[in-house]
Amino acid sequence: MEGHQRGDVVEVGANARERYYDSSGYGRPDGDGVVLSVVEAAHLLYRGDLDAVDGHGFGAFLADNADSVVPFLVYRDLRDRGFYVSPARDGWVDDADGADFVVHPRGDGPWDGTVEYRVRVVDERADPAVAGLGDVVVAVVDEESEITYLETDRPDVSGSNDLSLEEPAEGVLLDDRVLCFDPPAALYERGFYGQRMGREDATLQLSLLEATHLAERDDLSLDGGAEAVRERGRAVEGERFDRRLAVYRRLRERGVVPKTGFKFGADFRTYADVEHVDELGHSELLVRVLPAGAVRSPRDLALDVRLAHGVRKRMVFALVDGEDIEWVTVGRLTP
Repeated sequence: MEGHQRGDVVEVGANARERYYDSSGYGRPDGDGVVLSVVEAAHLLYRGDLDAVDGHGFGAFLADNADSVVPFLVYRDLRDRGFYVSPARDGWVDDADGADFVVHPRGDGPWDGTVEYRVRVVDERADPAVAGLGDVVVAVVDEESEITYLETDRPDVSGSNDLSLEEPAEGVLLDDRVLCFDPPAALYERGFYGQRMGREDATLQLSLLEATHLAERDDLSLDGGAEAVRERGRAVEGERFDRRLAVYRRLRERGVVPKTGFKFGADFRTYADVEHVDELGHSELLVRVLPAGAVRSPRDLALDVRLAHGVRKRMVFALVDGEDIEWVTVGRLTP
């Protein structure tokens, strides 16, 4: 059979519906014929199930539609994995959410209206906005045409820690940290604030983030109050301090204990449940704080995922716009 390209679709005539759509889930019915996306037509040409499009075979057709080469590679891979795949065209699928393809559960086709994955195709040299992730699987095609699938989500970041002090701790601001020489034991032991100076020394060292948050809550008393610590943080880090403070504050409000993620190349590592530091388990998340409009290359996303996986954690991006924070998590996926 031969197809004819009309803009960004390929039309195939009589009996094509039964052959392509009804039996294999390609395209959308058009009477007795079928309308195919360019990628679907390329795949049928590649398989030898379509003779030509306007007289062109697979190579010539794909050359005429060069911007479809990368999506074709992903479409072919998903088909090879046993999925029916629908191009996310208007009127073809519902709730595409910025995806290029909708992948149906194994055994289901486009006629079932079911969705296993929403897939966005990204060349490794692209820089996708992190805020646009969270509801899709990102299929990254590298320079050797290998495909890496990254699953993204919008997690519920919450925990159970809720420390309250009867009396505020007394602190002294020294350079880029605050020292508490005689702090309430619960501040460290149950709130996991700061780091003790030594095993036999109860002196507590607080980061500027910890100290600012505690001072804002009136759980820490020091000269100049929260504003003095906040200004010191801005002098040290600039506007990055305010973004990290907003995330730190939100995590604490949600019962999550954030600690520095420096050793892991992140802003924070987090603990959802802290009853006592002597019974502390592994941290669950690595949090990277970014401005709301930040972009991140697929290479950096892959590095983040590999890093988090290697230390048995999940990578979460906190996207900050003033006091508004969006959470996006990224992980490796094998469809």
